[in-house]
Amino acid sequence: MQRQQFEKILTELLQPGRIKDFCPNGLQVEGSDTIKKVVTGVTASYALLEKAVEKGADAILVHHGYFWKNEAYPIVGMKQKRIKTLLDNNINLFAYHLPLDIHETLGNNAQLAKLLGIEVTGPLELENPLSVSLRGELNDAVDGENFASRIQETLNREVLHIPGSSNRPIKTVAWCTGGGQGYIDLAAEQGIDAFITGEASEQTTHVAREMDIHFFAAGHHATERYGIKAVGEYLVSEHGLDVEFIDIDNPV
Repeated sequence: MQRQQFEKILTELLQPGRIKDFCPNGLQVEGSDTIKKVVTGVTASYALLEKAVEKGADAILVHHGYFWKNEAYPIVGMKQKRIKTLLDNNINLFAYHLPLDIHETLGNNAQLAKLLGIEVTGPLELENPLSVSLRGELNDAVDGENFASRIQETLNREVLHIPGSSNRPIKTVAWCTGGGQGYIDLAAEQGIDAFITGEASEQTTHVAREMDIHFFAAGHHATERYGIKAVGEYLVSEHGLDVEFIDIDNPV
């Protein structure tokens, strides 16, 4: 497949123009005109690049790419090593950040809900259909410890669980994969029983306890493995591409 056709497919699928982001979405580093082998992963780390070179990949497709807002401009050190590896091996780098988070079926939030048995009921930001955080419901109410175990077993990641003051059963849930801990306030204000994300801040503990909402942090990387994996599976099933997901583990 030609690079332009590959990018067109991803643009039509993920619609990056719908949402303002902190980085460029789409082709970030240009490589081969022809794409036969694609490697997908969460972050375009040097370890992932090395694996892509070993696999003979023509393109790498990730959630966390390069050129973030307020990032230093000089291409030196770690950045130089990464970009040089891509250029030396003629590998294209494609990255989709928030567009991948919010995709209605393949996105990180949609995939996490599917894995955890949460029925999506709508956006957490009630007036924003493109909310990066969602809300939903479980089929049956569960206690906090059992829900923490479910998350841990599903994601294979130790979970930080901070119960609310009443430690009430969980029926309604809000979530935002990755670093979405700031949405806990909005979830609590709406009376939602629990909030799930990847990371925690110092103040998150106090919000959970004082606003009486269960909080679960299951890892930025671990909660965001599944969107990019789902996009890769879509490219295989719908377009017959050779796509391989490589998980470079990250404890955060």
